[in-house]
Amino acid sequence: MGREAVARAFAEIRAALAVLDAEVDGRGSEPFSAADPLAGLADGSLDILAGAAAVEAGVAGLKARAAMKYADTAHALAPPGMPVPAQEMAVAAEIGCVLALGPRAASTFLSASHALTTTLPLTLAALHAGTISWQHARAMADEAATLDPAGAAALEAHFLDPHTPRPAAAAKIGEMPAHRFKHKARTWRERHHTESIEQRHTKAAADRRVEYRPDQDGMAWLSACLPADQALAGWNRLTALSRAAQGPNEPRTLTQLSADTFAEAILTSGTNTSSSSRGSTDSPGIPADTSVAADTSVAAGTSAAADTSSGADAGTDPAPSSSIRAQVLVTVPVFALMGLTDEPAMLDGYGSIPASMARDLVANGADSFHRVLIDPRDGAPLEIGRTSYRVTKAMRNWLRLRDGKCPFPGSSNSSLDNEADHLLAWHHGGTTGISNLGQPCPKHHKLRHTSGWTPTPATKNQPPGWTSPTGRQYKSEHQDWEPPHWPESALSAMPAHLKPGEQRRERHRGQAHRPADLLHRGLSQAEVELEEFFYGSG
Repeated sequence: MGREAVARAFAEIRAALAVLDAEVDGRGSEPFSAADPLAGLADGSLDILAGAAAVEAGVAGLKARAAMKYADTAHALAPPGMPVPAQEMAVAAEIGCVLALGPRAASTFLSASHALTTTLPLTLAALHAGTISWQHARAMADEAATLDPAGAAALEAHFLDPHTPRPAAAAKIGEMPAHRFKHKARTWRERHHTESIEQRHTKAAADRRVEYRPDQDGMAWLSACLPADQALAGWNRLTALSRAAQGPNEPRTLTQLSADTFAEAILTSGTNTSSSSRGSTDSPGIPADTSVAADTSVAAGTSAAADTSSGADAGTDPAPSSSIRAQVLVTVPVFALMGLTDEPAMLDGYGSIPASMARDLVANGADSFHRVLIDPRDGAPLEIGRTSYRVTKAMRNWLRLRDGKCPFPGSSNSSLDNEADHLLAWHHGGTTGISNLGQPCPKHHKLRHTSGWTPTPATKNQPPGWTSPTGRQYKSEHQDWEPPHWPESALSAMPAHLKPGEQRRERHRGQAHRPADLLHRGLSQAEVELEEFFYGSG
């Protein structure tokens, strides 16, 4: 009955697909909505899309299990004495032919399938249930590949265990694109890997390289694998130079200008050779004149955020200039900044970086430091606010810390490119406070004001979600704040009731004797004392 049952099941699936095709074409037995057939068909098509995605994920899980079952049986049926590498090559070749995959793609599929069926049971279950896609599962397998079994299980549990605490307003991993989930999984991996990020970065930096790949129509790709701070600073500088070159007499688009500026830099050693040049560098990475100003925010004495940017106006001078500087935002725990721990820092637009890289960014040119108190229990920034319409630089920086990127679902636009936006318009009674501000990128800012897309309320540490023109609600992607690491030297010098753990209990005790200027921050007495422990009562 095995083969007959399989054939019958797939015949039923094909029959179901025919029914769904008819519904998409509006040829179903009855309309989605008798009152408004066109609107009903539009809404019904979205239902079909969502259902198809869930079924597609379940089929991907089935393929992974079937591939590994075939691999296991093929190994058992292999002739005695057949070398294991030969067996694996034969299995990959068979599966590649069945799925019409090349050798490399077949091996990648088998590797991911093996991880899902042996070490990632929660991921496989979510794939079968249709709550994540194959791309999400692949991302999980990729990030777990270099972790030991305990680390892989912890990574999986952090994102998929239903008992893991998570803000109710936060999107689940299956509700965000796989590339955004991969970023979050990579951040968790960097923080919890058993090997120091400093050691791993040293090994990875040895593999830096430039790659060339031909493309269509006389074009080609030239890409470089560089340390993250150099790559991001170079990208931001290219963007700033290109924006500065735009004007009424410049027909090239921003992307065309960036490509031309990049080509000029690598072909002319960064020297100005034509009127189209906008600045020069001694290196295609971080320019020699790049300075990094540090908006260093300290989390109740436990962490610091450094904005290594040249300021909000960097790159806006319309005249050709080599003084345009790259903008980089790096958030670094204060103990890591002091060299007491190796806890990773966060580079805006990239993710976790070694503390030594962050220290270098702050040390080489930092000219201003601004404390930003963050919650020592979970690492999230606490609220600041203003009552005027104008959004201050400090508040813009706070939005960058809170959101990390444009908060529209799936967007990866860096916070340096985003625009402050009142969620409830000022003329409708909205205030200028963190809880009423978003920072959409120009594209999604325009979408918000020219279509039916509307943001949902935000909070001091949670970005806004969105409501589509069809009324569907999409939750925001929250940053995964974690409590900072405390070195033993700091813990031993700290009063017992201020140590981590005691602070949580203190939240539920009396709130007497809290200084008035800290009242709006929502701090407990212990947290007030903790701030004074590091900075003094003044």
